[in-house]
Amino acid sequence: MPPPADILKVAIEWPGAFPKLMEIDQKKPLSAIIKEAQMAQQLYERVQSTSLDVKLDGLKELANSSRDVTFAQEFINLDGITLLTQMVESVMLYFTSSSLPRPSILRCLMDHGIVSWDTFSVAFIKKIASFVCKSSMDSAVLQRSLAILESMVLNSQDLYQKVAQEITIGQLMPHLQGTDQDIQTYTIAVINALFLKAPEEKRQVLTHIFLIMSSLNVIRSTKPINEEMAHQLYMLQVLTFNLLEDRMMTKMDPQDQAQRDIIFELRRIAFDVECDSNNSGSIDKRKSMYTRDYKKLGFINHVNPAVDFTQIPPGMLALDNMLYFARHHQDSYIRIVLENSSREDKHECPFGRSSIELTKMLCEILKVGELPSENCHDFHPMFFTHDRSFVEFFCICIQLLNKTWKEMRATSEDFNKVMQVVREQITRALTAKPNSLDQFKSRLQNLSYTEILKIRQSERMNQEDFQSRPILELREKIQPEIMELIKQQRLNRLCEGTCFRKISSRRRQGRFWYCRLSPNHKVLHYGDLEESPQGEVPHDSLQDKLPVADIKAVVTGKDCPHMKEKGALKQNKEVLELAFSILYESDEYLNFIAPDKHEYCVWTDGLNALLGKEMTSEFTRSDLDTLLNMEMKLRLLDLENIQIPEAPPPIPKEPSNYDFVYDCN
Repeated sequence: MPPPADILKVAIEWPGAFPKLMEIDQKKPLSAIIKEAQMAQQLYERVQSTSLDVKLDGLKELANSSRDVTFAQEFINLDGITLLTQMVESVMLYFTSSSLPRPSILRCLMDHGIVSWDTFSVAFIKKIASFVCKSSMDSAVLQRSLAILESMVLNSQDLYQKVAQEITIGQLMPHLQGTDQDIQTYTIAVINALFLKAPEEKRQVLTHIFLIMSSLNVIRSTKPINEEMAHQLYMLQVLTFNLLEDRMMTKMDPQDQAQRDIIFELRRIAFDVECDSNNSGSIDKRKSMYTRDYKKLGFINHVNPAVDFTQIPPGMLALDNMLYFARHHQDSYIRIVLENSSREDKHECPFGRSSIELTKMLCEILKVGELPSENCHDFHPMFFTHDRSFVEFFCICIQLLNKTWKEMRATSEDFNKVMQVVREQITRALTAKPNSLDQFKSRLQNLSYTEILKIRQSERMNQEDFQSRPILELREKIQPEIMELIKQQRLNRLCEGTCFRKISSRRRQGRFWYCRLSPNHKVLHYGDLEESPQGEVPHDSLQDKLPVADIKAVVTGKDCPHMKEKGALKQNKEVLELAFSILYESDEYLNFIAPDKHEYCVWTDGLNALLGKEMTSEFTRSDLDTLLNMEMKLRLLDLENIQIPEAPPPIPKEPSNYDFVYDCN
C-alpha cells in the first residue's frame, strides 16, 4: 500500500480511487498511475466528440496508449471496449480512418487479458466479417479485421463457431491471390486459427482446399517471403502433417476384413492375380501361394502380414502409403516388387519392411505429431504444391531407397545401414528447400550413395587423428583455458545486456524490458522500455537493481514460477524451453523469457558462471568443441603428415653410474 500522504493525494486528485488502491502496480510510481487514469478519462471523452478532427486525434492517441496495461485497465473500466465496438457496428469511424496506426486498438486492449473475448456480440463479428468479405477494401482496415478475427478464433471456442458461420475459406482465398504480403500473412494466420479450432473431419476438407490454392500466389511468388509469413506457412505445414498422427498411431486389426483387403489389393496389383473366389485348388495350396507372394512383397510375417502393421508408429499410415504407391505409381511399384523377388533372398530389398521403416523415418524427419514451435520459420515449399504431398513424398523416397540398396549392393544384414544413408540423402535434399516435388527428386539424383560417401569423407578430413591418446591428453590440458575464455565471453555478453519481451500468452505482444550486468560483475540492472532499443541501454536509464550476491539460484523451464502461473505458456513448448528465473532473497523471482535459444544459453551460462557453477548449455558444448578443434589444429600445424604414435617413446635405462661431468671451460 502507498504511504498515508500519497493516499490523501490520490483522494484529492483521483476521486473514487480507494477501491483501486489494492490493484496499484508497486513497480510504477503513484503519480504515473494517476496520470494514466486521467489520460484514459480524457481520451474516453474525446473519442465521443462530435468533432471529426477531435475524434480522429483521440483515436490516434488511444492507439499509442493502449499498449500500456495501466492505461488499458482504466480505459476498460470506463467501458471503453463497448464504446469502440459500438463505433465499429454503427459509424465505422474507428476502422475506416486509414491515418490510424496499423495495429488494432481493440486487439491491443484485449491482449492484456483484462476482459474476455467472449464479450463481443454477434453484430460486431458480422461487421468485422463483412470488411473481410468485401472485394475492395482499404488494406489497413482489412489487416486489422483479419487480426481481430484471428484473435477471436484462438481465444474462444464459442467465437470460433460464430466466425466459422460468417467466413468461409473461399471468401478468404481472394486475399491470397493479391500482391500484398502482409494481407496474405494475416489471411493465412486466420486460416491456421480456423484449422486449429476445427473438428477433425472439417480439418481434412480445409487442407485439401487450401494447400493448392495457397501455392498459386504465395509460394510461387518471386518476392522474398518475410519472417511472419514463413512462420504462418510453417504453422500450416505442421498442422497439416499432424493430421497424419491418428493413422500413424492406429494399429492394424488382423481380424478386420476391410483392412486385410488392402493387403490382398497389394498382392493383386503386384502379381496380377484374381481374387480368392476365382482361385482353384485346396486351402493349403492357396495358403502356400499367399505365403510365397507375401514373402516376395517383403513382409516380415509371410503367413499373416497384417501383424507387420501392429507396430506404432507408423501403424496404418504405412499401409496407406503402400496402397497409394501401388495404385498411383503402378509401374514403379510392380517393377520394384518383381525386381527384388527375382534376386537372391539375402540381396532382395524387402518392399513391405522398407515401406514400414521408411514411413516411420519420414514421420520423424517431418516431426509428425509434435507441437509447433512459436518462433520457427522452417517450412518446405514443395509440400504446398500437391494436395497429397506426404504420400507423394513417400513415393519418391521408396524409389530412392530401392536405388540406394542396389548402389550399396546391400544384403538383409545391411538394412539399417541403408536406412541411415537414405535418411541422410533425404535430409540433405530437404536442406536445399526445393520448390516442388520434381526439384526434390532432381536433388536426390545428385545425392547418390557415392556422393554421400564423398561428402562424409570431406567432413571427416580434419577429424581422423583426433582420437589418439596423445591428442586426447593435449585436449584435456587445454580445455580449462578454453572454458575460461567461454566464461569471459558469456559475462561480456551479460554486460552488453539483452532486450526481453514482457511475459504474455500472445506472441505478438509489443512491450519490452532490458537487463544487463554491471562492468564489475556485481549488480544486475533492469527496467521497462517503451519500445525495442536500437543498441545498448545505459545503466543509469534502468531503474531497478539486483546485487549478484543476493542471487540464491537460477531455475529453468517448468520449474520457473511464471511457467506455473501462466497456463497457456505452460502448454507452449517453445516458450517453456526459453524460460528461466533468478531466485533472490527468500521467495522473490526475476522472470525471463529469452528471445531465442542463443540468448537463453548465453544468459543461463553467464548466471551460472557468476554463481560459480558449471556452464552446461548446448551452446557451451558447441563452442567448446569448435574452439578446442581450432586450437588443436593450430598447435598441430607443424605435425601435418607426421604419424603421431599411440604411445610415448620408451624412457632409456639408467646409466650404470653417474661418474661423468661436462666441463664448460
